[in-house]
Amino acid sequence: MIQRFIEIGEGFSDIYELVELVRGNRHRVSKLFAFHTTIQDKQVSSLAAAFQPTNPGDFQAIYICREGIPNPNVKPNQRYTLIAEVAKELDLQIITLDVKPSTMFHEKELYYQHLIGILRMNRYIPPMK
Repeated sequence: MIQRFIEIGEGFSDIYELVELVRGNRHRVSKLFAFHTTIQDKQVSSLAAAFQPTNPGDFQAIYICREGIPNPNVKPNQRYTLIAEVAKELDLQIITLDVKPSTMFHEKELYYQHLIGILRMNRYIPPMK
């Protein structure tokens, strides 16, 4: 199985695209995530949606808006509220995790591999086959 993060953007206005992707593919959404971190003393969050693997192909997409919205636990905001409303519509919980910031990694791809490892370890996404 191939699992890959697909970055939509950093979450400023891109969050609206993530919301539409989730609503338009509600039958394929398996999990919603909020990854909380700190970058330069700012508490920020990434929002992500994991989809069911494709058949055929065994490809699992995880769409993400990376580190562009304030952490809702520190500063409530409308962008997080949009995802919370979609989660309620789909009867899904938003899984929250505290993670290292992407700035700690030399390449974004390494950051995403790190997140995939965390998601697999916690059994939020299937293990590698």
